[in-house]
Amino acid sequence: MEIPFVTEPRKDTGLYNAKVGIWLFLASEVMLFGGFFSAYILLRVGSVEGAWPMGLLNVPIGTFNTLVLIVSSVTVVLAWSALKLNQFGKYKFYQAITILCALTFIMVKSFEYRDKFTHYDVVLNNGTRVDGHLVERTDDHIVLSHPVSYPAEKGIGYRPTAIEEAKKHGHPSEEAASSDSEDHGDGHAEAHDHGHGGHGDMTIAVSDIKKMVNWGPWANTYFAIYFTMTALHALHVIGGALVIAYLWGPGAKMWKTDPERYTNRVEVSGLFWHFVDLVWIFLFPVLYLL
Repeated sequence: MEIPFVTEPRKDTGLYNAKVGIWLFLASEVMLFGGFFSAYILLRVGSVEGAWPMGLLNVPIGTFNTLVLIVSSVTVVLAWSALKLNQFGKYKFYQAITILCALTFIMVKSFEYRDKFTHYDVVLNNGTRVDGHLVERTDDHIVLSHPVSYPAEKGIGYRPTAIEEAKKHGHPSEEAASSDSEDHGDGHAEAHDHGHGGHGDMTIAVSDIKKMVNWGPWANTYFAIYFTMTALHALHVIGGALVIAYLWGPGAKMWKTDPERYTNRVEVSGLFWHFVDLVWIFLFPVLYLL
C-alpha cells in the first residue's frame, strides 16, 4: 500500500504530510517554551527589588554560541538548496558544518555548566557571604579562587555594581562602606584576603562555614529556571543534530531511490533546526543580557 502525499502536496493544505506534521509539532513546542518564558517573566517581575541576580553568566561565551547557531541555520538552508539543485556533494559539505556547529554548541554549553557546578556560594558564621570557584576541599578547610565577598542577606550572586548604580543616583549604600570587597572599576570585585592564601585565593576553615552550595539549579530561583530552560534547549539541539546526522549518514541511501522524498525529509529536519535556533535567540538576551 502506497502512502499518499509523501512528496506531492495535499489539496487542502498545499503541503506534503511531513511538513504538516512538523508544523503541528512546532506549534506544541511553541506552547512548551512559551510556558517557560512566561514563568521566567512572572518570577522575575514578582521578585523583591534588587534581589534578582544579574551579570552571573558569561556574555562573550553566550555570544559565541549564538553565532554558532546562526551559522548552522545558514548551512541548513544551503544544504537543502543544494539538494534542490541536485548537488549532493555540496549538501554533504554544508550539513557536515551544521553537525559540527551543533557539537560545538553542546561542548561550549557543557563548559558553562561545569563552571557553574564548580562555583560555590559560602555563608560564614559572621554573616558574610563569599562565592568563588572551589579549587581545594579537605576535612578542615576549603580554598576558593577569585572570591567575592558581600553581606549574606544580599543573596547568591550579588555584585558591587549595584552599589555603583546607587552612588551614581546619589544614594550610596551604607553597606558600600562596610562591605568586605573592592570594586576595581571593571564591574568585578575581589574579596580581601585576610591572610588566607593570597594570589586571588581564599582559604576558609570548615568550622567557619554555616552553609555551602554550588551554583546549580538548587542554588536559587534564577539558576533553577536557567538550567531548566537551557538544558531543555540543549536536549532539542542534541535531538535535532542526531536526526540531521542520520540523514547525512545512513539515511542518505534514500537519495538514490527517492531523491524528492529525501529532500523533503531534509527540509523538515531543517525547519525543526530553525526553531531550535530561534528559541536560543530569545534565551540569550533574556538570560544573559537583561
